[in-house]
Amino acid sequence: MIKSKDIALAAIKGLEEKKGKDIVLLDLTVLDDPICDYMVIANGNTNTQVEALEDSVRTIVRKETGENPTWSDRGSGEWIAIDYISVMVHIFVPELRNYYALEQLWADAKITHIKSEE
Repeated sequence: MIKSKDIALAAIKGLEEKKGKDIVLLDLTVLDDPICDYMVIANGNTNTQVEALEDSVRTIVRKETGENPTWSDRGSGEWIAIDYISVMVHIFVPELRNYYALEQLWADAKITHIKSEE
């Protein structure tokens, strides 16, 4: 059985592969009645990079876990949400990420900042 942490780690790998910025893993399992187990948040510099990050996440998660999202919304390419039920992945352009500040909204979660290789 695929564990939600495996999906989250595969999503992070997909983000790193396409040079996602400021990748954060939120462990929501420490909260009472969380909406999901993990949330992965990152940003790309442009709409094009945000879309490339989404493609990479979907490909790596499918390859490593066999999982496909139950829902995703590409919208305008400025904020893409990918729902794996137990894991939510949010990919933003920097301006929207700062505006919505999901890390602050879920500040009670255990937050891990992923060190990306430059």
